[in-house]
Amino acid sequence: MAQWGCVMVTQVVEVAEDGHHLSKYRGFMQVKRDGVEVGRVPLDDITALILSAHQITLSKTLIMELAERNAPVMTCGKNYHPQAFSLPYASHFDQVGVLWAQIDCSQPLAKRIWQAVVREKITNQKIILEHFAVPDQPVQELGLLIRRVKSGDPENMEAQAARLYWKYLLGDDFRRDRETGLENSLLNYGYSILRAAAARAVCGAGLTPALGIHHRNRKNPFALVDDFMEPFRPLVDMVVRQIMDDGGGDEDGLTPETKRQLARILDMDVQTAKGMSTVMNALHRVAQTFVSSLQEKDNRVEFPGLIPAGNLF
Repeated sequence: MAQWGCVMVTQVVEVAEDGHHLSKYRGFMQVKRDGVEVGRVPLDDITALILSAHQITLSKTLIMELAERNAPVMTCGKNYHPQAFSLPYASHFDQVGVLWAQIDCSQPLAKRIWQAVVREKITNQKIILEHFAVPDQPVQELGLLIRRVKSGDPENMEAQAARLYWKYLLGDDFRRDRETGLENSLLNYGYSILRAAAARAVCGAGLTPALGIHHRNRKNPFALVDDFMEPFRPLVDMVVRQIMDDGGGDEDGLTPETKRQLARILDMDVQTAKGMSTVMNALHRVAQTFVSSLQEKDNRVEFPGLIPAGNLF
Protein backbone atom coordinates (compact mmCIF):
# COMPACT_ATOMS: atom_id res chain seq x y z
CA MET A 1 0.00 0.00 0.00
CA ALA A 2 1.50 3.32 -1.03
CA GLN A 3 1.15 6.45 1.10
CA TRP A 4 -1.73 7.71 -0.99
CA GLY A 5 -3.87 4.62 -0.47
CA CYS A 6 -3.24 3.19 -3.91
CA VAL A 7 -3.55 -0.47 -4.81
CA MET A 8 -1.99 -1.17 -8.20
CA VAL A 9 -1.67 -4.60 -9.77
CA THR A 10 -1.78 -5.57 -13.43
CA GLN A 11 -2.37 -1.91 -14.37
CA VAL A 12 -5.58 -1.63 -12.33
CA VAL A 13 -5.16 1.42 -10.09
CA GLU A 14 -7.40 2.04 -7.10
CA VAL A 15 -7.39 5.27 -5.07
CA ALA A 16 -8.79 4.32 -1.68
CA GLU A 17 -8.00 7.28 0.59
CA ASP A 18 -9.72 10.68 0.72
CA GLY A 19 -8.13 14.05 -0.01
CA HIS A 20 -6.21 13.33 -3.20
CA HIS A 21 -6.14 15.19 -6.51
CA LEU A 22 -5.40 13.27 -9.72
CA SER A 23 -4.10 14.99 -12.81
CA LYS A 24 -1.97 14.49 -15.92
CA TYR A 25 1.71 15.37 -15.68
CA ARG A 26 3.61 14.69 -18.89
CA GLY A 27 3.04 10.96 -19.54
CA PHE A 28 1.90 10.18 -16.01
CA MET A 29 -1.13 10.26 -13.78
CA GLN A 30 0.08 12.41 -10.90
CA VAL A 31 -1.39 12.08 -7.42
CA LYS A 32 -1.18 15.00 -5.00
CA ARG A 33 -2.29 15.58 -1.43
CA ASP A 34 -2.33 19.11 0.00
CA GLY A 35 -0.48 20.27 -3.10
CA VAL A 36 2.40 17.80 -2.65
CA GLU A 37 3.02 14.92 -5.05
CA VAL A 38 2.67 11.54 -3.33
CA GLY A 39 2.74 9.26 -6.37
CA ARG A 40 2.60 8.92 -10.14
CA VAL A 41 1.74 6.12 -12.58
CA PRO A 42 2.54 5.98 -16.34
CA LEU A 43 -0.69 6.64 -18.23
CA ASP A 44 0.09 3.92 -20.78
CA ASP A 45 0.23 1.36 -17.96
CA ILE A 46 -3.29 2.00 -16.66
CA THR A 47 -5.91 -0.56 -17.67
CA ALA A 48 -8.57 0.92 -15.38
CA LEU A 49 -8.84 3.51 -12.61
CA ILE A 50 -11.05 2.63 -9.64
CA LEU A 51 -12.15 5.34 -7.23
CA SER A 52 -13.34 3.92 -3.91
CA ALA A 53 -12.54 6.88 -1.64
CA HIS A 54 -15.28 9.44 -0.99
CA GLN A 55 -13.40 12.69 -1.59
CA ILE A 56 -11.23 12.72 -4.71
CA THR A 57 -10.80 15.31 -7.46
CA LEU A 58 -9.70 14.66 -11.04
CA SER A 59 -8.64 16.99 -13.81
CA LYS A 60 -10.52 17.03 -17.10
CA THR A 61 -7.23 16.49 -18.94
CA LEU A 62 -6.59 13.27 -17.03
CA ILE A 63 -10.05 11.93 -17.87
CA MET A 64 -9.47 12.75 -21.55
CA GLU A 65 -6.04 11.08 -21.57
CA LEU A 66 -7.43 7.90 -20.00
CA ALA A 67 -10.31 7.90 -22.51
CA GLU A 68 -7.84 8.11 -25.40
CA ARG A 69 -6.24 4.96 -24.01
CA ASN A 70 -9.60 3.16 -23.58
CA ALA A 71 -9.01 3.08 -19.82
CA PRO A 72 -12.31 3.28 -17.92
CA VAL A 73 -12.70 5.29 -14.73
CA MET A 74 -15.01 3.48 -12.32
CA THR A 75 -16.53 4.95 -9.16
CA CYS A 76 -17.45 2.43 -6.47
CA GLY A 77 -20.18 2.88 -3.90
CA LYS A 78 -21.09 0.86 -0.86
CA ASN A 79 -19.42 -2.55 -0.62
CA TYR A 80 -17.45 -1.83 -3.81
CA HIS A 81 -20.47 -2.05 -6.08
CA PRO A 82 -19.85 0.02 -9.28
CA GLN A 83 -21.91 3.21 -9.37
CA ALA A 84 -20.51 5.08 -12.39
CA PHE A 85 -18.23 4.61 -15.38
CA SER A 86 -16.33 7.03 -17.59
CA LEU A 87 -15.72 5.49 -21.02
CA PRO A 88 -14.46 6.86 -24.37
CA TYR A 89 -17.17 8.20 -26.65
CA ALA A 90 -15.48 7.26 -29.94
CA SER A 91 -12.63 4.78 -29.72
CA HIS A 92 -12.81 2.77 -32.96
CA PHE A 93 -12.37 3.59 -36.64
CA ASP A 94 -15.71 1.98 -37.58
CA GLN A 95 -17.79 2.62 -34.48
CA VAL A 96 -20.91 3.63 -36.42
CA GLY A 97 -20.68 0.55 -38.63
CA VAL A 98 -20.34 -1.68 -35.58
CA LEU A 99 -23.31 0.07 -33.97
CA TRP A 100 -25.50 -0.69 -36.98
CA ALA A 101 -24.34 -4.31 -36.91
CA GLN A 102 -25.39 -4.50 -33.25
CA ILE A 103 -28.79 -3.01 -34.05
CA ASP A 104 -29.24 -5.49 -36.93
CA CYS A 105 -28.33 -8.53 -34.80
CA SER A 106 -31.11 -11.07 -35.21
CA GLN A 107 -32.83 -12.65 -32.24
CA PRO A 108 -31.78 -16.20 -33.26
CA LEU A 109 -28.11 -15.14 -33.42
CA ALA A 110 -28.30 -13.37 -30.06
CA LYS A 111 -29.89 -16.47 -28.52
CA ARG A 112 -27.20 -18.78 -29.93
CA ILE A 113 -24.46 -16.54 -28.55
CA TRP A 114 -26.15 -16.42 -25.14
CA GLN A 115 -26.41 -20.21 -25.20
CA ALA A 116 -22.63 -20.33 -25.68
CA VAL A 117 -22.11 -17.82 -22.85
CA VAL A 118 -24.16 -19.87 -20.40
CA ARG A 119 -22.49 -23.13 -21.39
CA GLU A 120 -19.05 -21.60 -20.91
CA LYS A 121 -20.02 -20.13 -17.55
CA ILE A 122 -21.37 -23.42 -16.18
CA THR A 123 -18.37 -25.29 -17.60
CA ASN A 124 -16.05 -22.95 -15.72
CA GLN A 125 -18.12 -23.29 -12.54
CA LYS A 126 -17.73 -27.05 -12.86
CA ILE A 127 -13.95 -26.70 -13.20
CA ILE A 128 -13.80 -24.50 -10.11
CA LEU A 129 -15.74 -27.02 -8.03
CA GLU A 130 -13.44 -29.77 -9.26
CA HIS A 131 -10.46 -27.68 -8.20
CA PHE A 132 -11.78 -27.46 -4.64
CA ALA A 133 -12.51 -31.20 -4.58
CA VAL A 134 -16.22 -30.99 -3.82
CA PRO A 135 -18.28 -34.23 -3.95
CA ASP A 136 -18.75 -35.80 -7.38
CA GLN A 137 -22.54 -35.44 -7.42
CA PRO A 138 -22.79 -31.62 -7.86
CA VAL A 139 -19.97 -31.71 -10.42
CA GLN A 140 -21.84 -34.34 -12.41
CA GLU A 141 -25.09 -32.38 -12.11
CA LEU A 142 -23.41 -29.29 -13.55
CA GLY A 143 -22.19 -31.46 -16.43
CA LEU A 144 -25.79 -32.48 -17.13
CA LEU A 145 -26.98 -28.86 -16.98
CA ILE A 146 -24.37 -27.83 -19.57
CA ARG A 147 -25.83 -30.28 -22.06
CA ARG A 148 -29.37 -29.03 -21.34
CA VAL A 149 -28.67 -25.39 -22.20
CA LYS A 150 -30.74 -24.49 -25.25
CA SER A 151 -30.65 -21.49 -27.56
CA GLY A 152 -31.40 -18.44 -25.40
CA ASP A 153 -31.42 -20.63 -22.25
CA PRO A 154 -35.26 -20.55 -21.98
CA GLU A 155 -35.25 -23.01 -19.07
CA ASN A 156 -32.74 -20.84 -17.16
CA MET A 157 -30.07 -23.48 -16.67
CA GLU A 158 -27.82 -20.62 -15.59
CA ALA A 159 -29.90 -20.04 -12.44
CA GLN A 160 -30.20 -23.75 -11.71
CA ALA A 161 -26.45 -24.12 -11.95
CA ALA A 162 -25.90 -21.07 -9.71
CA ARG A 163 -27.98 -22.52 -6.86
CA LEU A 164 -25.93 -25.71 -6.92
CA TYR A 165 -22.61 -23.94 -7.46
CA TRP A 166 -22.82 -21.43 -4.60
CA LYS A 167 -23.95 -24.09 -2.16
CA TYR A 168 -20.84 -26.18 -2.72
CA LEU A 169 -18.40 -23.34 -3.31
CA LEU A 170 -19.17 -21.10 -0.31
CA GLY A 171 -21.52 -23.20 1.83
CA ASP A 172 -25.22 -23.69 2.60
CA ASP A 173 -25.51 -20.37 4.43
CA PHE A 174 -24.08 -18.22 1.64
CA ARG A 175 -26.45 -15.86 -0.21
CA ARG A 176 -25.35 -13.71 -3.11
CA ASP A 177 -26.36 -10.35 -1.67
CA ARG A 178 -24.24 -7.43 -2.82
CA GLU A 179 -24.90 -5.48 0.38
CA THR A 180 -23.89 -7.97 3.09
CA GLY A 181 -21.07 -10.21 4.21
CA LEU A 182 -17.33 -10.53 3.72
CA GLU A 183 -17.63 -12.94 0.80
CA ASN A 184 -19.97 -10.56 -1.02
CA SER A 185 -17.62 -7.60 -0.52
CA LEU A 186 -14.78 -9.64 -2.00
CA LEU A 187 -16.96 -10.78 -4.90
CA ASN A 188 -18.11 -7.20 -5.55
CA TYR A 189 -14.54 -5.97 -5.71
CA GLY A 190 -13.39 -8.76 -8.01
CA TYR A 191 -16.39 -8.36 -10.30
CA SER A 192 -15.77 -4.60 -10.42
CA ILE A 193 -12.25 -5.19 -11.73
CA LEU A 194 -13.54 -7.73 -14.24
CA ARG A 195 -16.32 -5.37 -15.35
CA ALA A 196 -13.88 -2.51 -15.90
CA ALA A 197 -11.64 -4.75 -18.01
CA ALA A 198 -14.63 -6.03 -20.02
CA ALA A 199 -15.79 -2.45 -20.59
CA ARG A 200 -12.36 -1.57 -21.97
CA ALA A 201 -12.52 -4.54 -24.35
CA VAL A 202 -16.04 -3.69 -25.50
CA CYS A 203 -15.21 -0.06 -26.25
CA GLY A 204 -11.92 -1.00 -27.87
CA ALA A 205 -13.79 -3.17 -30.37
CA GLY A 206 -16.10 -0.28 -31.29
CA LEU A 207 -19.12 -1.81 -29.58
CA THR A 208 -21.86 0.14 -27.81
CA PRO A 209 -22.02 -1.32 -24.27
CA ALA A 210 -25.72 -0.53 -23.74
CA LEU A 211 -26.84 -2.96 -26.48
CA GLY A 212 -26.64 -6.39 -24.85
CA ILE A 213 -27.50 -9.79 -26.24
CA HIS A 214 -29.23 -10.98 -23.06
CA HIS A 215 -29.00 -8.30 -20.38
CA ARG A 216 -31.48 -5.70 -21.62
CA ASN A 217 -32.44 -3.65 -18.58
CA ARG A 218 -33.19 -0.09 -19.74
CA LYS A 219 -31.41 1.19 -16.65
CA ASN A 220 -28.19 -0.72 -17.40
CA PRO A 221 -25.90 1.13 -19.85
CA PHE A 222 -23.36 -1.71 -19.68
CA ALA A 223 -25.54 -4.66 -20.66
CA LEU A 224 -23.08 -6.04 -23.22
CA VAL A 225 -20.24 -5.76 -20.72
CA ASP A 226 -22.26 -7.85 -18.28
CA ASP A 227 -22.97 -10.41 -21.02
CA PHE A 228 -19.30 -10.82 -21.86
CA MET A 229 -18.00 -11.10 -18.32
CA GLU A 230 -20.30 -13.98 -17.31
CA PRO A 231 -17.95 -16.86 -18.29
CA PHE A 232 -15.11 -15.10 -16.44
CA ARG A 233 -16.93 -14.67 -13.13
CA PRO A 234 -15.89 -18.12 -11.80
CA LEU A 235 -12.28 -16.91 -11.80
CA VAL A 236 -13.25 -14.26 -9.25
CA ASP A 237 -15.24 -16.84 -7.28
CA MET A 238 -12.19 -19.10 -7.18
CA VAL A 239 -9.94 -16.40 -5.75
CA VAL A 240 -12.57 -15.40 -3.16
CA ARG A 241 -12.93 -19.01 -2.01
CA GLN A 242 -9.16 -19.28 -1.70
CA ILE A 243 -8.97 -16.03 0.30
CA MET A 244 -11.66 -17.30 2.67
CA ASP A 245 -9.91 -20.66 3.06
CA ASP A 246 -6.67 -18.82 3.89
CA GLY A 247 -8.37 -16.61 6.48
CA GLY A 248 -7.93 -13.45 4.41
CA GLY A 249 -9.96 -10.26 4.54
CA ASP A 250 -10.86 -8.29 7.67
CA GLU A 251 -13.97 -6.97 9.39
CA ASP A 252 -14.42 -4.39 6.65
CA GLY A 253 -14.15 -7.11 4.00
CA LEU A 254 -10.96 -6.16 2.15
CA THR A 255 -7.28 -5.57 2.80
CA PRO A 256 -4.60 -4.25 0.43
CA GLU A 257 -3.34 -7.82 -0.05
CA THR A 258 -6.75 -9.32 -0.86
CA LYS A 259 -7.33 -6.49 -3.33
CA ARG A 260 -4.04 -7.35 -5.02
CA GLN A 261 -5.02 -11.01 -5.19
CA LEU A 262 -8.30 -10.12 -6.88
CA ALA A 263 -6.68 -7.65 -9.28
CA ARG A 264 -4.25 -10.35 -10.44
CA ILE A 265 -7.20 -12.11 -12.06
CA LEU A 266 -6.58 -10.09 -15.24
CA ASP A 267 -3.12 -11.66 -15.53
CA MET A 268 -4.31 -15.24 -15.06
CA ASP A 269 -3.72 -17.63 -17.92
CA VAL A 270 -6.63 -19.08 -19.87
CA GLN A 271 -6.71 -21.39 -22.88
CA THR A 272 -7.73 -19.83 -26.21
CA ALA A 273 -7.90 -21.11 -29.77
CA LYS A 274 -4.49 -19.50 -30.36
CA GLY A 275 -2.85 -20.86 -27.20
CA MET A 276 -2.41 -19.50 -23.71
CA SER A 277 -3.49 -15.92 -23.06
CA THR A 278 -4.16 -13.60 -20.14
CA VAL A 279 -7.74 -12.90 -19.07
CA MET A 280 -7.33 -9.29 -20.25
CA ASN A 281 -6.34 -10.37 -23.75
CA ALA A 282 -9.05 -13.05 -23.79
CA LEU A 283 -11.69 -10.38 -23.07
CA HIS A 284 -10.46 -8.40 -26.06
CA ARG A 285 -10.68 -11.55 -28.19
CA VAL A 286 -14.28 -12.15 -27.08
CA ALA A 287 -15.22 -8.61 -28.11
CA GLN A 288 -13.42 -8.82 -31.45
CA THR A 289 -14.95 -12.17 -32.40
CA PHE A 290 -18.38 -10.89 -31.35
CA VAL A 291 -18.00 -8.10 -33.91
CA SER A 292 -17.08 -10.74 -36.51
CA SER A 293 -20.17 -12.70 -35.53
CA LEU A 294 -22.37 -9.66 -36.10
CA GLN A 295 -20.79 -8.95 -39.47
CA GLU A 296 -20.93 -12.57 -40.65
CA LYS A 297 -24.33 -13.20 -39.02
CA ASP A 298 -23.03 -16.39 -37.44
CA ASN A 299 -21.81 -17.26 -33.94
CA ARG A 300 -18.02 -17.00 -34.05
CA VAL A 301 -17.42 -15.75 -30.51
CA GLU A 302 -14.32 -17.34 -29.01
CA PHE A 303 -14.58 -17.84 -25.27
CA PRO A 304 -11.49 -19.05 -23.42
CA GLY A 305 -11.32 -22.22 -21.37
CA LEU A 306 -9.92 -22.41 -17.87
CA ILE A 307 -6.72 -24.31 -17.33
CA PRO A 308 -7.28 -27.83 -15.87
CA ALA A 309 -8.21 -27.56 -12.21
CA GLY A 310 -4.82 -28.43 -10.72
CA ASN A 311 -3.09 -25.53 -12.47
CA LEU A 312 -5.43 -22.64 -11.70
CA PHE A 313 -3.10 -20.92 -9.24
